[in-house]
Amino acid sequence: MTYCVGMQLRQGLVFLSDTRTNAGLDNISSYCKMTTWEVPGDRVMMLMTAGNLATTQAVVSLLEERNLAPSDRDPTLLGVPSMFQAARLIGQTLRDVIAEQARTGPTAASTFNATMIFGGQVKGGPPRLYMIYPEGNFVEAQSDTPFFQIGETKYGRPILVRAYDPDMDFARAVKLLMVSFDSTIRANLSVGTPLDLRIYEADSLKIGYSRRIEDTDADWRAVSDGWSDALRQAFDSLPDVTL
Repeated sequence: MTYCVGMQLRQGLVFLSDTRTNAGLDNISSYCKMTTWEVPGDRVMMLMTAGNLATTQAVVSLLEERNLAPSDRDPTLLGVPSMFQAARLIGQTLRDVIAEQARTGPTAASTFNATMIFGGQVKGGPPRLYMIYPEGNFVEAQSDTPFFQIGETKYGRPILVRAYDPDMDFARAVKLLMVSFDSTIRANLSVGTPLDLRIYEADSLKIGYSRRIEDTDADWRAVSDGWSDALRQAFDSLPDVTL
């Protein structure tokens, strides 16, 4: 399983993903689930994936291959005129990969499913954030849905819903995402560190702050331990129940 969150702020976009692809008593593996494309001054795009690893790898590889020879493979992510067209291209590629694998593999098409969060900015348009579904269709983040989650979403959602503010700065947004991921990791073995963080500042048209957050990261440990302490204090401050 996995857990990824893409968040839209007035300042820009924040992306955080875990790296765990398999979890068991004797088999734990990791794989980066975030891919970035950049043409400084023209476009920045980030893609996070959840679902069948073979499917997501195939989609990213096809997109990368088109970028390497754009004259022979049109359209490409580096050539489309807008984020909307880029989301359409990724959706079509995802749908085609799933359909191809379903024809040559097991009959259960859901085995090959994958969901993606895609965001960034193309020069001339605003920053945009999309959720792309296995069928190839997608939805865009709006004021009512300012963040998207994929993978193991239920444990980390409550704090996002309660504490999200579009005017928060990047540092506060990262702290909020850390709390969301900490809640998920504590509740589900299939999500784990290290985490990959990317920040995109609106209209910069270049990759911003990037960081890999290990389990020993000082900020991560401070947020994780502090959140646990704060929850215990909040629980203790509640009135006792009369029995």
